[in-house]
Amino acid sequence: MTTMEKDTAIERLAANALEARFEDFDRETLEATKYRIIDTLGCLIGGANDTGNPELIKLLKEHGGKKEATILIHGVKVPVANAAFMNSIMARSFDFEPVSPLYEGLSCPGHISGTTVPSALTLAEMENTSGKEMITALLVGDNIATRILAASGFGFSLGWDGVGTINVFGVAAIAGRLFGLDNLQLRNAFGIALNQLGTTFQSFWDGTTAFKLPQGLAAQAGIFSAQLAKTGWTGPEDALFGKFGYYKMFTEGCQKPQVLTDNLGKKYYYDGTIKPYPCCRIPHAAIQCALALVKKHNIKPDDIVSVNLDLAQGGLDHICGHPFKIGAFPHGNAAFSYEYVTATAFLFGAVKPEHFTESAIHNLQVAEFIKKIKLTAVKDVEFEKARMTVTLKDGRKLTETVTEVKGDPLANPMTHEDIIDKFWVNVDFSKKISKKKAAALLEKLLNLEKVDSVRKLIPLLVA
Repeated sequence: MTTMEKDTAIERLAANALEARFEDFDRETLEATKYRIIDTLGCLIGGANDTGNPELIKLLKEHGGKKEATILIHGVKVPVANAAFMNSIMARSFDFEPVSPLYEGLSCPGHISGTTVPSALTLAEMENTSGKEMITALLVGDNIATRILAASGFGFSLGWDGVGTINVFGVAAIAGRLFGLDNLQLRNAFGIALNQLGTTFQSFWDGTTAFKLPQGLAAQAGIFSAQLAKTGWTGPEDALFGKFGYYKMFTEGCQKPQVLTDNLGKKYYYDGTIKPYPCCRIPHAAIQCALALVKKHNIKPDDIVSVNLDLAQGGLDHICGHPFKIGAFPHGNAAFSYEYVTATAFLFGAVKPEHFTESAIHNLQVAEFIKKIKLTAVKDVEFEKARMTVTLKDGRKLTETVTEVKGDPLANPMTHEDIIDKFWVNVDFSKKISKKKAAALLEKLLNLEKVDSVRKLIPLLVA
């Protein structure tokens, strides 16, 4: 590999990943990071036995290998890349984990934490690092992934699922730091990672179990890239701006290259949205409308004649806006459907993980209520916002509009209490770890910087 100039973006990103220190982070960044860790691990607990996960764990056990790290909740020891792979998939299983990397007030479409948090924990277990070092490695990985994403044009016309492209770089940085790579080796890891990028949005459109697979593949590929680089393997010199680099091959171009290095080492970026509901973020405003109408007017499902949901055209064009139908993977159909989540909100006054089990999805009450729902494209409602009008049997028409969606980090953030309550919702749903263990885990995560060895968390995360 030729020597690169030290002021190139890839060189500076690699240097920051290796040189950053815990003391570089401000209080707000550290607090947000601990909340993201709590939220992601809660979602991992909740998703431990979701459809397809036990079968995948069985496959990993059959593959065997060195017992380096733990598949959480299940307690199986496997090679570190396989453990991070499985832990990330469990975290994504209910599409409930933190999303939308936030860069200078702009939310970018992405699911970074579902890969980086489980990967950082899994790697920290193997390397026996402290809570401080785990947090530091996680933040440099999140920061790199967010900057790479925010510098692009966020175009989706090519069909790549960014989870399988962006997240790999974040995990490579986390692994590179914890493995003790030098700058050249980390740049090689990024180049090797470039060779492993992929995944497609088609998994969502077809309602398949594979929708959560990229979350794990990114973890596995990022770790493997760092492992290869440590042995001396080389990769493309500039993974981002090479002739056939990331921006050329997987995006519609780098629209804001300055984002990659502005305030590098001074500001760290990461997922900003913590979800209140276990489904795609796009229908959250519709759920919020329905729950608000029920609460304000004490509406009963039988009182409702019709529900009209006004949305931006983009909402209808998204898979969430298509007519709900149950396929081979019902959870995938329900979690990405305006109709299903709206019906659930009205029927049960909540939208929780238990509403995405196969028996809940096949509930005939839901199917009947969906017949009352109509989605309409309008020009005065923005994407991911909603306006809902309910017509009642007594002739009343009640309308609710949501423009500040719960979980928005700027307009309507989840509070400390909201985040802790959500953690317990996942624990109670899963029933895989005791409340005593969960309480002890929560206490340690809230004070993670004081934990001298991340390995002390693992027994609390095993059934």
